[in-house]
Amino acid sequence: MPGENLSRDEARERAELLSVDGYEIALDLRSAVGETPDNSPGSGAARTFRSVTTIRFRSARPGVATFADLVAPSVTSVTLNGRPLDPSVVFDGSRIALFGLAEENVLVVDAQCAYSRTGEGMHRFVDPEDGEVYLYTQYEPADARRVFANFEQPDLKAPFTFEVTAPEGWTVWSNGAVTGSGADTGVWTFAETKPISTYITAVVAGPYHHVTDVYRRALPDGSTLEIPLGALCRKGLARHFDADDIFLVTKQGLDFFHDNFDYPYPFGKYDQAFVPEYNIGAMENPGCVTFREDYVFRGKVTEASYERRANVILHEMAHMWFGDLVTMRWWDDLWLKESFADFMGALALAEATRFTNAWVTFANNRKSWAYRADQLPSTHPVTADIRDLEDAKLNFDGITYAKGASVLKQLVAYAGREAFLEGARRYFKRHAYGNTRLGDLLSVLAETSGRDMTSWSRAWLETAGVNSLTPVVTYDAAGRVTELAVLQEAAESHPELRPHRVAVGLYRRESVDAELVRYARAEVDVDGPRTVVTELAGAERPDLILVNDDDLTYCKIRFDEGSLETLREHLGELTDPLARALCWSALWNLTRDGLMPARDFIDLVLRFAGRESDIGVLQRLHAWAQGALVHYAAPEWREEGGAALASGALNELRLAAPGSQHQLTWARFFASTATSDVDFQLLRGLLDSTAKIDGLDVDQELRWSFLRPLASHGLADESVIGAELARDDTASGKRHQVRCLASRPSEEVKAAAWADVVDSDALSNALVEATIAGFALPGQRELTAPYAGKYFEMIERVWAERSIQIGMDLVAGLYPSLQDSEETVRATDTWLATHQDAPPALRRLVLEARDDLVRALAAQACDGAAATA
Repeated sequence: MPGENLSRDEARERAELLSVDGYEIALDLRSAVGETPDNSPGSGAARTFRSVTTIRFRSARPGVATFADLVAPSVTSVTLNGRPLDPSVVFDGSRIALFGLAEENVLVVDAQCAYSRTGEGMHRFVDPEDGEVYLYTQYEPADARRVFANFEQPDLKAPFTFEVTAPEGWTVWSNGAVTGSGADTGVWTFAETKPISTYITAVVAGPYHHVTDVYRRALPDGSTLEIPLGALCRKGLARHFDADDIFLVTKQGLDFFHDNFDYPYPFGKYDQAFVPEYNIGAMENPGCVTFREDYVFRGKVTEASYERRANVILHEMAHMWFGDLVTMRWWDDLWLKESFADFMGALALAEATRFTNAWVTFANNRKSWAYRADQLPSTHPVTADIRDLEDAKLNFDGITYAKGASVLKQLVAYAGREAFLEGARRYFKRHAYGNTRLGDLLSVLAETSGRDMTSWSRAWLETAGVNSLTPVVTYDAAGRVTELAVLQEAAESHPELRPHRVAVGLYRRESVDAELVRYARAEVDVDGPRTVVTELAGAERPDLILVNDDDLTYCKIRFDEGSLETLREHLGELTDPLARALCWSALWNLTRDGLMPARDFIDLVLRFAGRESDIGVLQRLHAWAQGALVHYAAPEWREEGGAALASGALNELRLAAPGSQHQLTWARFFASTATSDVDFQLLRGLLDSTAKIDGLDVDQELRWSFLRPLASHGLADESVIGAELARDDTASGKRHQVRCLASRPSEEVKAAAWADVVDSDALSNALVEATIAGFALPGQRELTAPYAGKYFEMIERVWAERSIQIGMDLVAGLYPSLQDSEETVRATDTWLATHQDAPPALRRLVLEARDDLVRALAAQACDGAAATA
């Protein structure tokens, strides 16, 4: 990564100097297929493609110098205003120096750019199933420069025109509509885009399976808006591709956003490409949205998977307005697009689709991501201080997405929904095709709400940390509430107390066998350390007091002792799914904070998870239970706790309705917790059809789920894993195979896996991820212990040598968190103390891993104390 960074100050200076009128980009991708002279097997040379870029731009100060961005193996020629520049002089591998600018300028760069295997830039994938080659681009925050020369910063927007020469038989997509089909000539041309940022331009090319549809809507002026829709995936996934459901959600989303935004979709067509080896969930390229192909389901999945896909579709669609039409000036205000997309995606999901319980998922899933991120030493305000591109890459985190969305949900409760949406409408119209900062949004929200947005922003957007809200209640002799107050607390490191609009719910059981239901509710503005809820004085004594009922604000919920005792005994009787999800989330936070023993949380899961109706919540409970066992349980109790989880999972699997999504979820959980010979015998039987569970369809994805624990316990060798790959010789099968191979319990296997990802860059991003997942397993702590020291020896080197995405994967994924001892903490502290000058982004990843480890040790101490209490 050396030389590839760009600072905020450099970007600001360049934006003050330049304005860009347009790009014309010609890519020759015929080299993607076949052997090439510089890419024979074993040569080690990068496979490249020709990229010719013409940039028309103006300079506010003629005669000065600037630079263009390009990351490429070589540059053939550079011409500025007709004047040839010597590439060996002006190109340093990541920048092109430009001297003597005129008022109006034309820059032409002819380069050989490299295909990527890391998911950054122009990614090239060869399908192992049929040998077909597929290409797609992924740029955020700054990898368009790996494909064409540009000014790589979000506030230098311009129109783009693409021309792509592709191999015979391929189809090509980009942001604009096709103006010249290359079906016969191989040359594809596309309509000029509206002014957009470099990071959201896109090219997708290959023999993709392609399905079309159209969206139509009558506009207020009497005209009809018509948006051509497309959905594509690899040919090998075509038989699994449920394009009808994708189009259904897409049309529902377009209806919702047009109803609420009063600004017609501005980018013409709307293609959605599901692509292989994708690093992230999706990317909002206008007119050509890209998704990871995991959202094309190869086997039976639960409704939670369809909900997750629909949420991603709607999140990316919200970006067409928040992020694409109006874009942040620099990455400091990344939240201006991501927080809004996360919030509006969840709102559209709940109100426009079949997934009406979307806010339950949001409370249980997205917010838990935010709570974790907001308690790390790297926590930051929603509006962050982004010094450079490496900072930007790491800030696509739980704060920017989920906390920001939670804060916006709080804003809607504070300012009113219609004021919020009217502010959005004015924001789009006022800043269309432009760039904004925090103040631009606050000004329109102040106009529409009449509220003081400055103080609200200072409390919620410009300070870090999460508050805890705890009810304190007293009763009279008759058992009625005398006073109910909400105490607000903050961590010492981030002592800010904030204004919270919250609902406080009172719940009770009418009889011994009755359900736990809400009988009273009051909304109140919590401001300061103690707020009395006067409306609830005189209420009958509750069994449960739920602060932040209905999940209006962003906080950690605490309980009074009586409420906590009710949950220990009657959590499964709480009927409202959102209230139940909030209670589960609060109990998980207590466990992470070392206030509830991990064994108690696991016991709650074992007793009540089987009664959970929401499949997404159930899946989250399974993940939390495993996390509690692996990281927060006292080491001496892990074996007992693991056996209890496996036994409980098998019991629920047998009780689940045949063929139900609950049965499938418990089957996967059982496989992930299997510990005994009896467990493994059942898994083998389900694989070879000598055992059967009524209604359980053991499809290919489930077969891999069953094989993985057998491999990690030494019960499936290389030949067995190879035989499974022969059944499923696909891209997905290859990833599963690599993970299973790396998970085998032997010193030789671990050494080979380590070498494959640390000492070599031969593996693609997807196979690096699979290898890391197989390398570090909870049941193999002794096998991986020798790599704790090696980790600290290698991280600075891999950070310098690898792309930032692979660097992040290795530094975060290989941290020795399973060597959970003070010795590992000391080793981490030693590295941090002796590497003060390491890149800040690298230090951040190590600091975060250290914090997780220290938290785990504190929780283990809490759990260990429970055993002797």
